[in-house]
Amino acid sequence: MFQKSILLLFGFLLLATGNIAFAQETNGLEPGKEYILADITVSGKISYNENTVLTFTGLEKGQTIHVPGEEISAAIKKLWQLKLFSDINFYANKIEGDSLYLELSINELPKLSDVKIQGVRKGKRESLLKDTQLTKGKIVNENLVTNTKNYIENKFKKDGFYRTKVAINVIPDSTNTVKMVVNIDKGKKVRISDINISGNEQLSDRKIKKAMKKTKEKGFPNPLRLFSPSKFTNERYKEDLANVIEKYKEKGYRDARITADTVVYNPKNNRVAIDLTMEEGNKYYFGNIKFLGNSVYTNQQLNRILGINKGDVYNSVLLQERIANPNKPDGEDITNLYQNNGYLFSNINAVEVKTYNDTIDFEIRITEGPIAYFNNITVVGNDKTNDRVIYRELTTRPGQKWNKEEVVNTIRGLGTLGFFDAETIRPDVKNPDPASGTVDVEWHVTEKGSSQIELQGGYGGGGFIGTLGLSFNNFSIRNIFNKEAYKPIPMGDGQKLSLRAQGSTYFQTYSFSFTEPWLGGKKPIQLFSSLSHSKQYLYNFQTRDVNRSQSFTISSITMGLAKRLGGISDRVTLSHSLTFQYYNLNNYNTGLFTFGNGSSRNLAYTIELSRDNRGNSLIYPTYGSLFSVSFRTTLPYSFFNGIDYGDLGNQEAYKSKNNGDPYQIEAADGSIVQVPSGAYLDEDGYPVGSYQDAAADPAKVDQKKFNWLEYYKVKFKADWYTRLYDKLVFRSLAEFGFMGAYNSDRGLVPFERFFLGGDGLANYALDGREVIQLRGYPNQALSSNSGGTVYNKFSLELRYPITLKPQASIYVLTFAEAGASYDEFAEYNPFALKRSAGFGLRVFMPAFGLLGIDFGHGFDPLPGSTQKNGWETHFIIGQQF
Repeated sequence: MFQKSILLLFGFLLLATGNIAFAQETNGLEPGKEYILADITVSGKISYNENTVLTFTGLEKGQTIHVPGEEISAAIKKLWQLKLFSDINFYANKIEGDSLYLELSINELPKLSDVKIQGVRKGKRESLLKDTQLTKGKIVNENLVTNTKNYIENKFKKDGFYRTKVAINVIPDSTNTVKMVVNIDKGKKVRISDINISGNEQLSDRKIKKAMKKTKEKGFPNPLRLFSPSKFTNERYKEDLANVIEKYKEKGYRDARITADTVVYNPKNNRVAIDLTMEEGNKYYFGNIKFLGNSVYTNQQLNRILGINKGDVYNSVLLQERIANPNKPDGEDITNLYQNNGYLFSNINAVEVKTYNDTIDFEIRITEGPIAYFNNITVVGNDKTNDRVIYRELTTRPGQKWNKEEVVNTIRGLGTLGFFDAETIRPDVKNPDPASGTVDVEWHVTEKGSSQIELQGGYGGGGFIGTLGLSFNNFSIRNIFNKEAYKPIPMGDGQKLSLRAQGSTYFQTYSFSFTEPWLGGKKPIQLFSSLSHSKQYLYNFQTRDVNRSQSFTISSITMGLAKRLGGISDRVTLSHSLTFQYYNLNNYNTGLFTFGNGSSRNLAYTIELSRDNRGNSLIYPTYGSLFSVSFRTTLPYSFFNGIDYGDLGNQEAYKSKNNGDPYQIEAADGSIVQVPSGAYLDEDGYPVGSYQDAAADPAKVDQKKFNWLEYYKVKFKADWYTRLYDKLVFRSLAEFGFMGAYNSDRGLVPFERFFLGGDGLANYALDGREVIQLRGYPNQALSSNSGGTVYNKFSLELRYPITLKPQASIYVLTFAEAGASYDEFAEYNPFALKRSAGFGLRVFMPAFGLLGIDFGHGFDPLPGSTQKNGWETHFIIGQQF
């Protein structure tokens, strides 16, 4: 018997060529002789059983083999191709006549047990793991390590990190598993030192560089370049080369092209220089434009949409936008003209048919196709929200004609519900069938957290303040007694329920509100209601003493209805509400009112008309606007209650009727006053006219004057959102408010007034005031102590998102604002405004609502001061957008 040390064969696969080489010793073997394979045993580091490995080789006991020969070569090749083993060796254990006993010695490649990536943020780590497919159990060999290293380095280089270095350590973990540690050093991102342009005569260097929106050369700091720095990435560079050609085509240079572009990297300063060579060609003009195949719309109608005339400078970008604008899905173009009238299968192409001198003739060829109708409409992805809540918001209904505009408007409508991630709402058009004229639409939505909890504590207004709030924005009141629906609360019917409590040592406030967006479930008629109760004790802000024998309470109830006029596309809403408030003062003398004991009642009706087409997300709208105008009024009690408010003080002074003597009247102070001879007495025996002999009690005069509040208020708001670049959004806002009285003798009420300045939060004032934000100044510091009856405000904001993921939406902003508050309309001056500017941050998390911070600089002095206000810090909690 031969020993194991006697080598029969050793083979390895050369992957580059596919050939097999052998090393052999001939002890006892006769080259080229046929042998009967008597047996094969398997040894080495393997986790597979012996029969499985032998199956991999294709060798079987009893077969005839040659040494050397194709059978052993094929077996080695098969094992290598599996990419599971290393060190594949065959040994001869013994030879008995023509019988050969072999031993296959192999080592199984180690498997990956864990991967750790260091040097990049968490989100990037997850992306790299997905791209490189470094999953648990993956076979680890030198090829995997090399490919992973090269892939990561090249990926970061494409993103502009030319100095990226990757080191991969493979650490044995157990018998046949290893851990992989990937260390990434990105280095600094490469910047652009110069952009050199040659061959351009019709467009200047500046205009070409401006067309390169994401590829900017390094220069002096420019605030307008905040979101387009001089960092270089290959992907953005290629996009900008196409943008340069588009710019030329906009100017009529159809044949313009870049004949050479070179990017030269300088490792010494980590900079790249870009050289572009232009070939501009000739300038062209539009010639004759003919429409072919149109029967639904006339040439005149299509020309009106196209808006291009013979002799206009050739502009291929404009031509394409007027046919189908890819950047505006709801734009005014010919494709949408057809698509919004059912012609889903229409096809429109502009074709150059003749070029002569500097003129190009076009044919716009139209294939109208049949009218399409919505067939099956389905929704997927709604795990919590009931189907009927979504279907009632859809304007794409089975049997209706295809309408692209309604598809776009439905995306907006679903986004404004607040239940879904607005960025992922997507209609999937399925089974378009021109023969039957039908199409299916499957709506994809992604649920996001719609309930919020507010739990906070802090110091404000001179003491500790605690707040507990719960908002359920997709509530289901019909399942409130269904135990199985509590997951953790009944959800899915689109109703809104809110509970909030806030308190400190000197005040408490409690509120409850409920909204049903579809009253009866058939029409978009919203029912909303709220209850609140607040109580405030007299508080000394200097000594921090609370006097609980002096209090002021407000109890309020509101009921209202709001109806959506038209469809989702309009989003015009008319709302009506009725509010009753009861103010009760108990020895509460603050100077705001002349009476400290007594009560007032406020029964007010409000009508509001609004149009909201902000889309798609209310958290971060990128386009659209909000316009609203409202009128709030009480009954004009002074018109019919018979009280002469001009003589109310005199009437209150002479509170008692005479005692038989028409010229002697008991005054408020108990004294007897002699009335001049001939004085006129009213039906109750009180003298009419002003008399200096008696004085009225101002508290009792105001108590009677404000027993039922009488006023009216008009408010207007206009809010615009415009996408400037990518996700950079410009917001502009204008507001105006006016409060008036029906009876000048009765005057304006001390409640419901406007207080301007600060973060816009109501803080802890319980007198029904309206607080208007104007950052850069202390809270409510731009109004008098009694509040304004007129205000206007203007605001400009630039917003840019850091992330808009469902878990958290974060964006930064910079702002400029101006506004003013006036005690009466006679003082109103729309140009005498308090100005401010600053920057801030907003974070919206579904569980906690909106959080933010602003740093505002007031450029003007506060009322009564001569120095500008300077910097103020404002914390925003739960404020609307």
